[in-house]
Amino acid sequence: MPAEDNTVRPFSIDFPQAELSELRRRINATRWPERETVTDDSQGVQLVMMQELARYWGTDYDWRKCEAKLNALPNFMTEIDGLDIHFIHARSRHEDALPLIVTHGWPGSIIEQLKIIDPLTNPTAHGASAADAFHLVIPSLPGHGFSGKPTTTGWDPTRIARAWVVLMKRLGYTRFVAQGGDWGAAVTQTMGIQAAPELLGIHSNMPGTAPADVTKAFERGDPPPSGLSDEERRAYEQLSNFYAKHVAYALIMATRPQTLYGLADSPVDLAAFMLDHGDGTGQPGLVEQVLQGHPAGDLTRDDILDNITLYWLTNTGVSSARLYWENKADFFDAKSISIPFAISVFPDELYQVPRSWAERAYPKNLIHYNRLDRGGHFAAWEQPDLFAAEMRASFRSLR
Repeated sequence: MPAEDNTVRPFSIDFPQAELSELRRRINATRWPERETVTDDSQGVQLVMMQELARYWGTDYDWRKCEAKLNALPNFMTEIDGLDIHFIHARSRHEDALPLIVTHGWPGSIIEQLKIIDPLTNPTAHGASAADAFHLVIPSLPGHGFSGKPTTTGWDPTRIARAWVVLMKRLGYTRFVAQGGDWGAAVTQTMGIQAAPELLGIHSNMPGTAPADVTKAFERGDPPPSGLSDEERRAYEQLSNFYAKHVAYALIMATRPQTLYGLADSPVDLAAFMLDHGDGTGQPGLVEQVLQGHPAGDLTRDDILDNITLYWLTNTGVSSARLYWENKADFFDAKSISIPFAISVFPDELYQVPRSWAERAYPKNLIHYNRLDRGGHFAAWEQPDLFAAEMRASFRSLR
């Protein structure tokens, strides 16, 4: 077996024009179903919204703007454990900056994190102190974006977490912190469980905090256990509702990812499947508001299409789905993490973490807990300034 190539190679993005023309052709050739038989999105992503999105995507949307934005950043590729891993490596001009690895989720990508790069690497330009600067590493998960697609089984959050430590050490970082939401939370929390000596602490905006008995109950759809506070009961109802009504997308990917051929063949199917995930408050929730011309925070229609188009051009609809098949761990239960753990609670996340659950789960290592007044599941994308402020506050004590 050949030795692994440890080199870090510069990487740039340049999709052939023929692929962009073919994308438009497929969008405009979509065979549409009839409209839903209800007046809300209770049957899924609504026809009128999808047709309006497709009209814009198939005519005026310009991927090259996103491509230029990505190519203006330092992109790299390196092989870890036999797989090419793509990442952005944005170093701060402040030499004593704290290295931070930030991991996206599904249906997200590195595009979620682009707006936090300057606030975190160049804090003085954003009203913050040079002492709060970060060196940023933003990888694409295996099977996502520009990273390699695993050809064998085994690339679960545990293996990815180990790979991220290899990546950070390969970049010369001997002490660093980690952040993630969605799959990024699963990977980051697994890094916390593994507790590599170089890892100083972690942050999550979708942390696992629920007690074991409570987790079993909401996964089964049981009534709330007795003795929950008002805040705990609300979190319980949010999670119970998620498992009852909103988790179908994850179940199909966790059981039959290969069956999702439409994600590779139809841009509109890919877009609808991704949009159906929505934000924490509903399906499609926040993205629907944005697409209807009511921006939420910094999120725009082009942001959403940049992300979907990246999945299309890299043909990662199915390969990204396999992470659900690989994963065997729960998302929302308290984890056996003993290193410093910071938590930010955004109001439109899947659930609002009760302080009581966070303190019970991490009684000696909860270094930061804060409830924000806006933002949701894609916090770095929706509210980059708030998110950046949370990173500074969360990790200040670890510098």
